[in-house]
Amino acid sequence: MVLDKLSSSLKETLQKVARAVFVDERLVNELIKDIQKALLQSDVNVKMVFELTKAIKERFLKEEAPGAVSKKEWLIKIVYEELVKFLGEEQGKIDVDSKKKPFRIMMVGLFGNGKTTTIGKLSRFYSKRGYKVATIGLDVHRPAAPDQLEQISKSVNVACFVDKKEKKALKIYEKFEKDLNKFDIVIVDTAGRDALSDDLIKELNDLNKKIKPDENILVIGADVGQAAEAQAAKFHEACGVTGVIITKLDGTAKGGGALAACAVTGAKVKFIGVGEKPEDLEEFRPKNFVGRLLGMGDLEALLEKAKEAMTTEQAEDLGKKFLKGEFNLLDLYEQMEAMSKMGPLSKVMEMIPGMGQLQLPKEMLSVQEGKLKKWKHAMNSMTKDELEDPELISGTRIERIAKGAGVSTSDVRDLVKQYRQSKKMVKMLKGGSMNNMGKMMKKMQSMKGMGGMKFR
Repeated sequence: MVLDKLSSSLKETLQKVARAVFVDERLVNELIKDIQKALLQSDVNVKMVFELTKAIKERFLKEEAPGAVSKKEWLIKIVYEELVKFLGEEQGKIDVDSKKKPFRIMMVGLFGNGKTTTIGKLSRFYSKRGYKVATIGLDVHRPAAPDQLEQISKSVNVACFVDKKEKKALKIYEKFEKDLNKFDIVIVDTAGRDALSDDLIKELNDLNKKIKPDENILVIGADVGQAAEAQAAKFHEACGVTGVIITKLDGTAKGGGALAACAVTGAKVKFIGVGEKPEDLEEFRPKNFVGRLLGMGDLEALLEKAKEAMTTEQAEDLGKKFLKGEFNLLDLYEQMEAMSKMGPLSKVMEMIPGMGQLQLPKEMLSVQEGKLKKWKHAMNSMTKDELEDPELISGTRIERIAKGAGVSTSDVRDLVKQYRQSKKMVKMLKGGSMNNMGKMMKKMQSMKGMGGMKFR
């Protein structure tokens, strides 16, 4: 999970509210302390943390909750809204102008922040949406840069233009300028340094004047924490940064500091890197992001991933079967295979409203591709009756299936166990046995008169 520790702390904090008998100033003070502790541990600036928590307390004490809303729900709503405001409130999108060809995106950043890798992810993001994308390598200082960009571009099936002999970035751009006009989007890789030196500033300025990019995107690693504020300000001064992509959000505790610092500078965070794979790049939507942190889910991001994994018809058919509890082993396999294409199951589950609050077995959230293959072999060794009614599978049947499939008996037992756990989870959701927090989130999502805000 992105910012796992921060998310866990915030969820625990809201659980206290859900379990509380009375919602008064004492509870609010405890909530404030917990939020402060969670944000400070995530390397958020102390002054900003105290301003945020002050705003939460003042709103709760001064504002009246609407008639149909309980004090608990009102307090959680205030926390949600203030956290969204804290992280920038409005989404900062890259609006690709289809009339302007090519749309130029220049990527800038220091060494070690994952700039070139991010170019591959961004290229994939836009090519999957029907754009003809090309990359061009203008990092003439790092010897391996052209090769790395070529390899990454090839892995996501986009064109790449590099010149490994030329040592002038401007000349490389001029050489390929006509070729680039054939593409919808051109993503430019520029040089980095250990620090923003005078020669780097001059080079970026020269490229900026020549290329006239539609977007100047600064790539910052989440591990820089609060230092993101100074970095964003310096790069903005050097080349007019129009947005930020924060990488490594899945692997550092300082991510909260980086996100908050960028919000302070006014530099909109447009994308976040949430893993190492090419598909691990998401548009940063503050409302959705905070919803996920608090266990409220993020349906928008889930649907984006689902579109790449299965057709609408497949999703609707599977959804109906699962909600009715009528699915069999083949349905389970199809669902899990689609989910594996969307990323780790734990990441998918956190996007579903209410699911972040369920205490699901760890083994259920760590199904690996290798295990899916073994299960597929096991299914090929089963009879039609066993596939349609997995409860028949026990004892000698397990041994026969394992022997016929070339897998171990424990693999077959794991498959049956996974099926039973899935059935149990569906019953939990249907029977309303979610914990208090899950029920509250569900109610809040359907509430009216909340100023149009949706918990997603």
